[in-house]
Amino acid sequence: MPRSGFRELAGNRPDPCSSHLDMLKFLLWCILLVLCWPLALLALVLYPLIWLVLLPFRIVGIAVGGVLEVIRAVITLPARVLRHV
Repeated sequence: MPRSGFRELAGNRPDPCSSHLDMLKFLLWCILLVLCWPLALLALVLYPLIWLVLLPFRIVGIAVGGVLEVIRAVITLPARVLRHV
């Protein structure tokens, strides 16, 4: 089971599926543009604003994840030390 760490958060390892998801999002937006162009343009304008509003929640989520990883490491430290002895 892969654990998220600093490398994944820093973006050193690109996700191979992210380009496919980006292309899918773009194609869905193009379909929306053809079907209902005012809604597509509204989505294009509001997306960065919504991203900025949700940014503090992502930062808090990263901080909470880090704290939980530290707590997990402290709790499992005796077992890891005994395993290596």
